[in-house]
Amino acid sequence: QVQLVESGGGLVQAGGSLRLSCKASGSTFSINDFAWYRQVPGNQRELVAAVSSGGMTNYGDSVKGRFTISRDNTKKMVYLQMNSLKPEDTAVYYCKADLTYSSSGSTFRYWGQGTQVTVSS
Repeated sequence: QVQLVESGGGLVQAGGSLRLSCKASGSTFSINDFAWYRQVPGNQRELVAAVSSGGMTNYGDSVKGRFTISRDNTKKMVYLQMNSLKPEDTAVYYCKADLTYSSSGSTFRYWGQGTQVTVSS
């Protein structure tokens, strides 16, 4: 069983910064891709940023140049540095991990429980 636990959300004024963290724990596995998604009530979950096991990154158009995703493979963690935050960044942010179990080679996708980010104008 794998758990993804996010932290770092909160309330910030427009123009401010927040750093989200997500830690994967549980059985023996390797993490292929990490990603952050966000969701506003009534809307679909959208990709914010993703990072592959090799370090390649991909960003949603609305956050390019403002957000930075990074990962620490030793700690099995992923981070999202969010700068120049805007009210429209307000959402619940979810961590996603695609991983491979060492014992079986099976791959699975896991989601965290979400952390609220609120940006006030």
